[in-house]
Amino acid sequence: MVNLSIRTECPKDYKTVFTLIEQAFKNEPYSDHKEQFLVERLRESSAYIPELSLVAELEGQIVGFILLTHLQIESKNGTRHQSLALAPVAVLPSQQGKGIGARLIKEAHLRASKMDHTSVVLIGHADYYPRFGYRQADTFDIRFPFDIPSENGMAVELTKKGLSEVSGMVVYPKAFFE
Repeated sequence: MVNLSIRTECPKDYKTVFTLIEQAFKNEPYSDHKEQFLVERLRESSAYIPELSLVAELEGQIVGFILLTHLQIESKNGTRHQSLALAPVAVLPSQQGKGIGARLIKEAHLRASKMDHTSVVLIGHADYYPRFGYRQADTFDIRFPFDIPSENGMAVELTKKGLSEVSGMVVYPKAFFE
C-alpha cells in the first residue's frame, strides 16, 4: 500500500467515517453494530484525544479509521492509572486484508507513545492483536467490568514496563455505555 497515507481525522471526515465504521462492522458476528455511534459519543466526551483519531486514505478516499481514547485502570486500593482504549479500528470491507488496519494500529501506537501514553487496552479478536504486542490483560492482572472471554481482553505496553505497576479494573468513560 505505497499510496496509503494516515492523518488525523478532522470534522469534515465525520460523515464518511460514520459510514465506513457502519460498513466495516455490518457482518461482524461479535458486534452490536453500533460502533459508529460510540465514536460519535466519544468525540463529544472528555476521553477524546483528537490527535489519536486517525484516518487512512488511499487515492483520496478514506478507507480506514482508528480511535484511541482515555481510560483508567483502578487498583484495589483506589489508585487510578491512566491508559488508552482502542475502539474501534475499522477498514472498508473492500480494503480488508491489505494491511490497512495494521498500519493504523502501528501509527496510533507510535503517536500515543510520543504523547507519553504508556499502554492501550482493548477487547478484540484473540488471533489478530497479539501481532502488535497485545497480551491477555489478565497477565497484567487487569480485569474488565463485564464478562468477556479472557483471550479477548488485551493490553499492550507502549513503553518498557508501561504496565509494570498497574493492575486492577478497567474504568471506561461513561460514553462507552450511553
